[in-house]
Amino acid sequence: MSTPDVVADAMRAVDRRGFLPRAQRASAAFDQPLPIGHDQTCSQPSTVAAMLRMLRVPRGGDVLDVGAGSGWTTALLAHLVGPQGEVLGVERIPEIAEWGAANLARAGMPWARLVPARPGVLGAPRPGGWSRVLVSAAADRLPEELVDQVAPGGRMVVPVRHRMVVVDRDDDGSVRTAEEGTYSFVPLVED
Repeated sequence: MSTPDVVADAMRAVDRRGFLPRAQRASAAFDQPLPIGHDQTCSQPSTVAAMLRMLRVPRGGDVLDVGAGSGWTTALLAHLVGPQGEVLGVERIPEIAEWGAANLARAGMPWARLVPARPGVLGAPRPGGWSRVLVSAAADRLPEELVDQVAPGGRMVVPVRHRMVVVDRDDDGSVRTAEEGTYSFVPLVED
């Protein structure tokens, strides 16, 4: 018996068109990044699917989505965690954050929200951390500020210099990393 592909189900359930500027909606089905303004993109669907599979999002989990952009990845994560979960998307460009939050609100998953990033803060630190962290922008180095936000037993997927890095924090707090292929992303801006 084969295991269900929950990521493929999420990709079918959350229509990318609803998270694109009107001029880009006809291209939603193309497997390519699409511009959303302010030199930002909505990532290529195959890349998003690969990252979500690497992340291994659990039902009922709590997830931080860094570089949430149009809200599409935040909505996909919300579909994966389900109503018992929690997803917080953060976006550094206020205009995109506002538009992404509106897109996400239309998707009808109130257990997910998208907010502007706090000035000078990378991610969204909280006591105990997040069980999963997805980063949709390339860092020059593994961002320790985000590693510190991964809960014990948690996982982060982050592009570092165009290599996809999977970060696992063991229950004892120790951290392991593995590289999972080459990808291209807009840069992660760290204040």
